[in-house]
Amino acid sequence: MKQDQNNIESHCYIGVKCINAFPMSRQAYNNFRGWQLPEGENGDDEGYLVEYFDGGKPNTDRCERYVSWSPKAVFEKAYRHVSGLSFGLAVEALKRGKKVARSGWNGKGMWLKLVPVDIADKVAFEYEALDGAPWIGMKTADGKFVPWLASQTDVLADDWKIV
Repeated sequence: MKQDQNNIESHCYIGVKCINAFPMSRQAYNNFRGWQLPEGENGDDEGYLVEYFDGGKPNTDRCERYVSWSPKAVFEKAYRHVSGLSFGLAVEALKRGKKVARSGWNGKGMWLKLVPVDIADKVAFEYEALDGAPWIGMKTADGKFVPWLASQTDVLADDWKIV
């Protein structure tokens, strides 16, 4: 935690977002928003218009979602294409209802999906009803859907993708 000169505390955060991104210069973004380029800013700066899937209400009538602009270097450090993901990002995608798969999997049509707790039935275990918990299931190459466990190779891989 840091404090600035006005004694306002700042805290460190980490975020995971699903977005659409469109290459756009700073000047083009200002034109898109109907704004004047602020004095001292370079309109030729490369960057991206970023449209947030979970960003709340639209802030322009030209998009269906909240948008902002990000400089190219900042954007490229923060975001990855939906292929080439780490396992951690794949798990975050699962939590948001997405299907994920490894690029290196040999079977066709294989993917993972989080099975939410509200779908899991109560399970009878030695005459005792137990509440279910969310779990990760896999659609197999032969068309079955089974519980899945990650290997160390899966956890350390950076070839995950959203399908």
